[in-house]
Formats: sequence, C-alpha cells, structure tokens
Amino acid sequence: MTGDELIALRRELDQAISDREHYRELYLSLLEKCRKLELGIVGPKSERLSGNEQQLSMMLLATLLGDGAAEGAESAPAATQTVQEHERAKPTGRKPLPENLPRIEIEIVPPEVEREGKDAFERIGADTSEVLERRRASLVVVKTIRGKWVRKDRERCAETEVVVAPPPALPIERGLAGPGLLADTIVKRWEDHLPLNRQEKIFAREGVEIARSTICQWHIELAALATPLLLAMWKDALGSPYLCTDATGVLVQDRDKCRNGHFWIVIAPGRHVLYAYTPKHDRAAVDSLLADYKGYLVADAHAVYDHLFATGDVVEVGCWAHARRYYFQALETEPELAREALAILGALFRIERLLANGPPGKRYSVRLRESKPIVERFFAWCEAARPRVLDETPIARAIGYSLNQREALSRFLSDGRLPLHNNDSERGLRREVVGRKNWLFLGSDEGGAVNATFVSLLASCRLHGIEPWSYLRDLFCLLPDWPVLRVLDLAPANWNQTRQQQHTQQRLAANVYRAITLDEPSPHRQDQ
Repeated sequence: MTGDELIALRRELDQAISDREHYRELYLSLLEKCRKLELGIVGPKSERLSGNEQQLSMMLLATLLGDGAAEGAESAPAATQTVQEHERAKPTGRKPLPENLPRIEIEIVPPEVEREGKDAFERIGADTSEVLERRRASLVVVKTIRGKWVRKDRERCAETEVVVAPPPALPIERGLAGPGLLADTIVKRWEDHLPLNRQEKIFAREGVEIARSTICQWHIELAALATPLLLAMWKDALGSPYLCTDATGVLVQDRDKCRNGHFWIVIAPGRHVLYAYTPKHDRAAVDSLLADYKGYLVADAHAVYDHLFATGDVVEVGCWAHARRYYFQALETEPELAREALAILGALFRIERLLANGPPGKRYSVRLRESKPIVERFFAWCEAARPRVLDETPIARAIGYSLNQREALSRFLSDGRLPLHNNDSERGLRREVVGRKNWLFLGSDEGGAVNATFVSLLASCRLHGIEPWSYLRDLFCLLPDWPVLRVLDLAPANWNQTRQQQHTQQRLAANVYRAITLDEPSPHRQDQ
C-alpha cells in the first residue's frame, strides 16, 4: 500500500471518528428528554404521530411491506374522514336529566296575570325547562330506640322476663359511623383522591368534627372485615388462563426519611382488578402475589418475573406497547430508523384495534393471516438495522429490547385470548399515581395494605360498571353476617347476580341504617 493510500485511509478514519463524536454529542444533548419519557412525564398521547407524520409512516410502511400495505395506506385517510364525518353527525343537543333524581316544580306567573288575577286569563299551555341544582350534602343522626318490654300477665310467671330487640348490626361494632358514611369516606379517599385532612375539613364545614385519625382507624377495621372477600377474589383470579401485571413505586414514611414501597396490579380480564402493596420490588414480592399460578403472564421484561418462567408453568407474554415506546424515545436522535419501526408497529396496532371486540377464534385466525407477516418483517428489520446503530443510543436500546423479547412479543400469535400489550395494567396503575400526587406518601406498610384492599374493590366496580358508593354501602351491610364459604358472591364480578337474589334483598331490607340512605320510605324510618 502506498503512502498516499495510507494518508487517504487515515483521513477517512479521522472523519469517521469525528462523525461518531458529533453523533454522541447529539445523543447526550437529548438524553434528558429521553429520560423524561422513561419516567412517564410525557403521557401516552405523546406516543401518537401527528397527521402528517402518520401519512409519512404509512408511505414508509408501504415501501417496507409491499402492495398490501400500500392499499392500507391509501384507505387510511378515507377511513379517517369517515370517522370524522360520523363524529360530526352525532347529536349535540342536551341530554335529558335522569328520571331518578328528585324534582321540585316551580310555576312562574307573568306579572299581568299576578296583577289582574288568573280568572281574567285562560291558560292555553306552558313552556317547561329543567335546571340541575345542588343542595348541601346531608349528614343525618340515626337514633335507634330499643324499647324494653315485659308481659302484662307477669304475675303468673316466677321470674319477670324483660324483652329487648337486639341492636342493629354495624360494620364496625359499637362504631360511630353507619355503612353509608363509611362507604362515602372510602370513595372520597381512593376514588376521588381526597386525603383524610381534606375530608376532615369537609366534615367541619358541615358542622361535624371527625378527626382524620378516626377515619383512618375506620378504614383499618373495614379492611380487616373485607379481607376474606379479597382473599377469595385473589384465589379466583389465579385460576384465570392469563393475567396482566405491573408495578409502581410509592414513598412510605419512616423515622429519618421516606423509604420506597411498591404497588402492584394484577388483572384477571373480565373478572377482577386487584392491587397489592409490598415493601420491596423483588422476587419474593412476585412470589407472594403469584404463588402457584399457572398460565400466561402479560408483563414488562423486568428481571423480577424471570424465575416464574423457568419451569414453564408460567409463560411470558411480552408487551408491544413497551417495545413501541422505545422507538418513540428514539425519534429525535434517529428519526428515519425510528419512523420505519413505528410504521411497521402502527400496522400491527391497527389490526388489533379492529379485533378489539372480536371472539378469540377470529382474533387467532386474523393474527395468523395478517399480523404474523408484520411481526416477522419487523424482526427482520431489527436484525438488519442493528449493525448500523451506535451502542448505548436510544435506537440501539429499542432494537435490543425488541430482539431480546422476540419470543415473548410473538406469544400473542399463538392464542387469540392474549392481548397485544399490557396497557390495561398501566392504565390501572394511574389510579395509584393520581392518588400519590394528592396524599404524597403512605404512613406505614399497613396503610399500603389498606389502600390496596379498597382500591381493588373500587377498580373492580369500575370494570363491571357498578356504582361504587352503593356497592360499598351494601357490602358493609352484608359482610358482618355473610357466610364465609360464599363470600366470593359479594365480589363486584358477581354482585349484579347476587344482589337480585331473594335472600340478599331480605338481608338488605332488614338493615335499618341502609334504609336511611334510600329514596323510598322504609317501615323502620320515622322522620321528625
């Protein structure tokens, strides 16, 4: 090799090194934005391409996948236009107010009629309108009077027998609060995210002094009452063919400074949404939740789950939303490659949206026919792109995650019941994240367990379309005397059926405190 050739090679090497350093500087300057995405500061809406970017991605997809995708790219704008036209065609008038709300009629008489009297006019019709108003929330004191009775012919009896009715059952024995008030404090605390100090102020505005420590003690005792129900729900959930799970951190108060604890969510699709608290995020915590479970587990690729998959009893199912998120994080540093990946993944997610309400059999057949070629093309693209990217960059991490999780990510193709992603778990954890912004930290590990108990019931109510306050009120009326062997009947998953049964209706009707919270009159009720 001549000297000129060596000089030329040296120049090329220097230029390559310079380009690499420039690339690394660009990467470092954008690292903070990527970290913010990883922390979830930018929400899921940021993981959507704008209209122009969607069109560009469809063109990329057409190039990568061929004619079939090109047809889809051409039809996408028409489909979008159809949806927009449908949205515009929706009626925009005001919805009628619910019929079950109490109504007060007010008649407004014209000034002329008031001056001259109604006898001078003939009424030929009326214009009516309804306005929704609000009264102040009402607390009520329920005074129970249990008379003492003796027989009139007691002279014939050797002993005088005094007859007294038994006291009505309360969720908290000899407690101050009835089932409706207890349910209200729980819904406000974990559904509306009102910390106890705010509830204390609300009660004070209504003229009642209830300390936050008192409400906290109520919730601890109610959690113990509901524990058999939660255990039954967990046992039932572990019999599901697949579960979805995720976790998020939470601060826990300690002597010197707050320490870290963790909330977990486990979803048995169509049945239960369950939460649990553990002081640590490790294998032992996973085992405490999923002991003896056998089936599919939809989760992220965290190492704490790896030991579950070693025996084959639990089969890992990957989350395509996690994989896609890495490519959104790489858009600013490597836009061309990131857009190519997102174009392919976008086609995969569009198919799943069309199959969202389809039966498992249809989902399985469509996935084999349409989704499987896209998955194979995506991993082929990853293999081809990996040598072209720098190590430790966002696009390198995205490709590395995809290839490392290839088997788990492809699992959804083998069973029509399995979801494409774990978004249900992530959405479920938002309940704890929103609450965490209000109450900031847990007071203790016990507080985390109480939180998880009632959040499980509230989230399961939402899953089944059950109004949470009425459910908790009735649950607290029934739980003290309900047979333990049939406690699963009280779970939100079974509540609509259980509530219609005659023995349940009889038990609820016999509760004097529940009758106070109903609109219809009760034989026990005497308004003064």
